Amino acid sequence: SRSALPAYEPELSGGHAERLDDAEEIYSALVVGLRAYVAKNGFRSVLIGLSGGIDSALVAALACDALGAENVYGVSMPSKYSSEHSKGDAAELARRTGLHLRTVPIEPMFDAYMGSLGLTGLAEENLQSRLRGTLLMALSNQEGHIVLAPGNKSELAVGYSTLYGDSVGAYGPIKDVYKTWIFRLAEWRNRAAAERGQTPPIPENSITKPPSAELRPGQVDTDSLPDYPVLDAILELYVDRDQGADAIVAAGYDRELVVKTLRMVDTAEYKRRQYPPGTKISPKGFGKDRRLPITNGWRESV
Repeated sequence: SRSALPAYEPELSGGHAERLDDAEEIYSALVVGLRAYVAKNGFRSVLIGLSGGIDSALVAALACDALGAENVYGVSMPSKYSSEHSKGDAAELARRTGLHLRTVPIEPMFDAYMGSLGLTGLAEENLQSRLRGTLLMALSNQEGHIVLAPGNKSELAVGYSTLYGDSVGAYGPIKDVYKTWIFRLAEWRNRAAAERGQTPPIPENSITKPPSAELRPGQVDTDSLPDYPVLDAILELYVDRDQGADAIVAAGYDRELVVKTLRMVDTAEYKRRQYPPGTKISPKGFGKDRRLPITNGWRESV
């Protein structure tokens, strides 16, 4: 059944619009931005790789609200490392929203590459992501949908994405949204649906399970990154408020963690330049708001 909210029209009181809750305001802006980009570029439908995770689930919910579920096409692309709950969560998302879903396992393609190249480690992990990106772009060419990239601001900040893999697409609806806000927006959207007697679009398991790229056995995001509340707090100080390492440490954060995080941000600029455009909802989004050389040898002295 369709779970999309009605058009986002703020209620009027005495001729004035009521102030929206922060989560509703951000969510509404993301819906409007996505709808406008698709329509103004002459498209009608979008394609999303559905992993069962929170990012792709939120992007799918936004797309259903912006365009109608009948214009949203999801693809589940499991590998041998994909958990059963991830595949199940993608299917549950489709059931709740009414979007189109197909499943295309990538293991045969992966095995063919591995047989020819014998990759290991990070190269083996990234191959899976790039196979998914190639598959999505092939379907986009064949069927005329535009691909939505599911990366969030936390991942883009520290370079936690694969070029020509999960970064492929024509538009990044949540590229200016930190991971902690991804969870808040998902919870708000489900709560808003429940309050209206509708089916909450995002499976609870997508919200509560530990985030993972599932590119190797037992992988979780915290293998490579700090807990998101800590990471996002550091990133907001550095990226949005232009604070340096000393100031961030003085705000109460571990120096070693701060130095590591800032270096990840500084060295990931080349990836961010190759990411698709997306809706801006913060005072300082990546791109024209934060202009740095694409690569340079400067590092903050700490």
